[in-house]
Amino acid sequence: MKVEQKGHTTVLKHTLNNVEAFVEKITNQYHEFQTQNLILDLSQAKEVSNDCLLHFKDFSRNHTKAKKSIIIVTDKVDIDKIPDYLSVVPSVLEAHDMIEMDEIERDLGF
Repeated sequence: MKVEQKGHTTVLKHTLNNVEAFVEKITNQYHEFQTQNLILDLSQAKEVSNDCLLHFKDFSRNHTKAKKSIIIVTDKVDIDKIPDYLSVVPSVLEAHDMIEMDEIERDLGF
């Protein structure tokens, strides 16, 4: 896993064999970036499916409850079948844009 920090956002790039191992590694190191907005970059993962993304369910809900954004980056899934509790976009640039919009909404009290 590669970690890249930019301001109030941390980008975690998938470099492991499978998505489940990636989720486990993030969960184990969560204390290091729990106060940051997160971009989980799965764009280099060979096999990503909608079912794989379900591994992020609890992690995503907990991070969102802490008033922080978590965005998953992949273009290998059917966006229309993504559950509402997950935010998935096809590029890192779009993920940064979504975090900015989330920050504005939180600042406005939404």
